Amino acid sequence: MMHPENIRVVLVAPSLAANVGAAARAMKTMGLTDLHLVAPRQFPHEDAATMASGADDVVAAARVHATLDEALAGATLVVGLSARQRSLSCPVQDPREAAEELLAEAGERPVAILFGRERTGLTNAELDRCQRLVNIPANPGYSSLNLAASVQVMAYELRMADRAGVRPQAARSEWPPAAADDMERLYEHLERVLMRIDFLDPDNPRALMRRLRLLFGRAALDHNEVQILRGILAHVEKSLADPGRY
Repeated sequence: MMHPENIRVVLVAPSLAANVGAAARAMKTMGLTDLHLVAPRQFPHEDAATMASGADDVVAAARVHATLDEALAGATLVVGLSARQRSLSCPVQDPREAAEELLAEAGERPVAILFGRERTGLTNAELDRCQRLVNIPANPGYSSLNLAASVQVMAYELRMADRAGVRPQAARSEWPPAAADDMERLYEHLERVLMRIDFLDPDNPRALMRRLRLLFGRAALDHNEVQILRGILAHVEKSLADPGRY
């Protein structure tokens, strides 16, 4: 059984209210209702309700966030749609593979699906927030999908995975998986400590941090493991502040 309350569709900086409405319509036709908007340029706006064409309730209930951090708070699996192939080894799935994993996780905990700007998609920093990337295998000679069409593809695959009987996966730990905001605090803490011990290149710290994000993303840390790692980092900071203490 699909748990739509645990499946967030997150539109990052959509330009046009009409696209928000069309995305809401695509969601509702497949049983999704939880729409999140990050810094929309044109919302609220009457065009959103007009293009929703009966999915006005999804538009009215949409939550608007100033930052992506707010939109991802509490999500334990974040998947981003991207037409670009990246040089690093972040897992790339097709929509069917991603839908099965999303649905299994959403049976127990919140998940988020990120869709980028109409013209430029998601930035590298936004893609770094994802544990999985999804590439829709469109016609290579004309691969341009509009925002609502991309939402429709993912919403359809989620519904088909539900019809196929995809069920929640057994927990691998007694602790809940680390949420996106927990992981982001870990990465910020780790970067701060690595800068203090001169491990990161101060001119390009993001290059190594991106690889570390991939490493920890593959590890699928639980909440307790994140707290252990942050405890270690906190002790490193104490030893740096008072070298004679240790």
